[in-house]
Amino acid sequence: MRAAIYHGPEDIRVEDVDRPALEAPGDALIRVTHTAVCGSDLWPYRGLSDRDTPSPIGHEPMGVVEEVGDDVTSVAPGDRVFAPFVVSCGECEFCRRGLHTSCVDGDGWGGDNGGAQGEYVRCPHADGTLVRIPPRHADDEETLQSVLPLTDVMGTGHHAAVSAGVDAGSTCVVIGDGAVGLCSVLAARRLGASRIVAVGHHEQRLEMAEAFGATETVLGGDEGVEDVPARVTELTYGGAEHVMECVGAASAMETAAAVCRPGGTVGYVGVPHGVEDEGFPTFDFFGDNIALRGGVAPVRAYAEDLLADVLAGSLDPSPIFTKTVALDDIAEGYRAMDEREALKVLVRPEL
Repeated sequence: MRAAIYHGPEDIRVEDVDRPALEAPGDALIRVTHTAVCGSDLWPYRGLSDRDTPSPIGHEPMGVVEEVGDDVTSVAPGDRVFAPFVVSCGECEFCRRGLHTSCVDGDGWGGDNGGAQGEYVRCPHADGTLVRIPPRHADDEETLQSVLPLTDVMGTGHHAAVSAGVDAGSTCVVIGDGAVGLCSVLAARRLGASRIVAVGHHEQRLEMAEAFGATETVLGGDEGVEDVPARVTELTYGGAEHVMECVGAASAMETAAAVCRPGGTVGYVGVPHGVEDEGFPTFDFFGDNIALRGGVAPVRAYAEDLLADVLAGSLDPSPIFTKTVALDDIAEGYRAMDEREALKVLVRPEL
């Protein structure tokens, strides 16, 4: 099969590799029809995090079941399915608690299962991991593009909102205008927030945030306001009780603490990067009794509820895909995201 292989910073190649095969009775083999490039894929691409070389890459697969092991009961060959970015058994203590990312027998999408930016993946624990898309929606391309973000960024944005305690009538702030931040806006709107202030550095992305339900936006960076925390605090009359941190940088966490109302909660889902070197604003959280909740999103726990809303037409995160490429052109997709020419890239292995 053909698959994207990471060979080092700025070096993504599509190569012929062995197609994965079933190895256990609980496995399923998936022919990938849709996948994506994630912001977290850019860390090794930029040389900012370590990754084995060469190694398959990608973690947002959706496709059609080709083959299943003898113990698989939830899906069958021909079913359209998607999979969260972490494999989970669905049966252990943590899966039962909705913390699938801490599954005692969990796995990722690299290694011998084929990665997710390729033509096939082997899914261990198919019954605990895969989510079946009803047949009536299985070939509707618009719906499928709305479902694909449930593999990662939509579930992660939802986790930020849930962790921050957003509910009906809430005033909340979203820090970050990447795909996860924009999905957090959607999630906050879905949970009934009455005011959603989106903070970012890109005017076009903040326009998308408004289309997704943000009631106000604050543009930072070279073209924006000089003191973002002061502006957000002004807009929210002293800060918001619910803040979603969707970047992972120390500066974003500092902003989150600064705009959170005393006694409020910051829900954080940004993959931490540089926080250890630059320092975590511990005293800001301590001094104002700000709670910190979140972490890596247990996307599988939210999958059915979010899927139901997508299929009902009340949730559509598909506008985050601003560029589509064939698998053979995935290096161009990485470049476009790295240079901010694309928000998130959809990859179609069958094109």
